[in-house]
Amino acid sequence: MFSVILDRIQQYARLMRIDRPIGTLLLLWPSLWGLWMAAQGHPQPWILLVFLSGVLLMRSAGCVINDYADREFDPFVARTRDRPIAAGRVSSREALLLFIVLCILALVLVLTLNKFTIALSVVGVAMATVYPFTKRYIYHPQFILGIAFSWGIPMAFAAQTNAVPAIAWWLVAANISWVLAYDTIYAMVDRADDLRIGVKSTAILFGRYDRALIAIFQLLTLFVLFYIGNRAHLDAYYFGGLIIASGFVVYQQMLIRNREEASCFKAFLNNAWFGAAVFLGLVLSYL
Repeated sequence: MFSVILDRIQQYARLMRIDRPIGTLLLLWPSLWGLWMAAQGHPQPWILLVFLSGVLLMRSAGCVINDYADREFDPFVARTRDRPIAAGRVSSREALLLFIVLCILALVLVLTLNKFTIALSVVGVAMATVYPFTKRYIYHPQFILGIAFSWGIPMAFAAQTNAVPAIAWWLVAANISWVLAYDTIYAMVDRADDLRIGVKSTAILFGRYDRALIAIFQLLTLFVLFYIGNRAHLDAYYFGGLIIASGFVVYQQMLIRNREEASCFKAFLNNAWFGAAVFLGLVLSYL
């Protein structure tokens, strides 16, 4: 009996990608950017705890609903065919129940915050739920993902200040551009399989212009973050963080130059360091 329970826990953990923290980090960094800016570097401890826990729960829920939505495609993609639902180790019903439980836990946390944040959280859950299904119908699901992965920013401002000023939306724009860049790199890994099974992505939409357009989105991200730093009167530490982040952009472009799947995946993973560099600059700037 114990071994059966342990196996279910292990399969659910794999379905939630607990063993692959990259998605959690890519959702966490922009949420922390927003929270640090909203709080001028001094977020309320409970709000910080809620956002840290909420990021983990919602990223896990997003992975679960993503694999549920892709259950008919994942068995035919080399990178995903061993995922729990695709491999038949977790049923679709189990996945849906797990998704609901994770969303309820996240909701319980959000209910401790103000009404404005609670209202915004409904949009966040909706975007996270809708995103996986858009890959069947539009060639830019990465844009929907960008909104979903940016929604922690207005929520952070709302939780901390009960308002969402213009600078928060500039930060959202920067993050959407960043998501478009790194998730197109990620989609390049699966492009051959996606073309074969009919899944849509910006990697397919951009075609041979993929590297150039990724570079444009990366530069746009840096430009908007630079503008935000000037507008918020941040100091040299913040801009030093942007210089370090720029170095990661150059490195990623070098990795994807031949469009090799392993190198593209490595470039995608490197974005965790990009987000960390920006956050470190923010933290130091507000000290």
